[in-house]
Amino acid sequence: MAERKKTGLIAHGVAAQNRKARFNYTIKETVEAGLVLRGPEVKSLRLGRATLSEAWAGERDGEMFLFNAYIPEYQGGVLSRFEPRAPRKLLLRRKQISELTGAVTREGATLVPLQIHFNERGRAKVLLGLAEGRKKADKRAAVAARDWQRDRARLMRAKG
Repeated sequence: MAERKKTGLIAHGVAAQNRKARFNYTIKETVEAGLVLRGPEVKSLRLGRATLSEAWAGERDGEMFLFNAYIPEYQGGVLSRFEPRAPRKLLLRRKQISELTGAVTREGATLVPLQIHFNERGRAKVLLGLAEGRKKADKRAAVAARDWQRDRARLMRAKG
């Protein structure tokens, strides 16, 4: 049987990740939401070319949307074009939407997209984090704690 070539497509797994989110914010809770996409957007995501660094989620007209997420146009000869930074609808239950919007308005929290991934069925999902912004001193403390954990693990390995 002939071997299949690797095409670089992501069948299931992480398509885009917001690495700075966990550094800039304290994540209190995470929620997985479905993502409404058109065909070329899914193909572009499967190539792993999306960016979430400046993206955020919010409520508009009683529905949740993902704003400012960059999904570049698919270059595979598709005729239908789309806006790379268009707001994309998130699929959540009414109760989840009301809880998240309540937390954002009451507590001053932010909805930060942490990653876009494909589940086992091949559906695009967004992992949203209900986050609180960190101050500069908190960021320094987090870096110091991470460094100490790394050094401690190194010392423990050396002792045997």
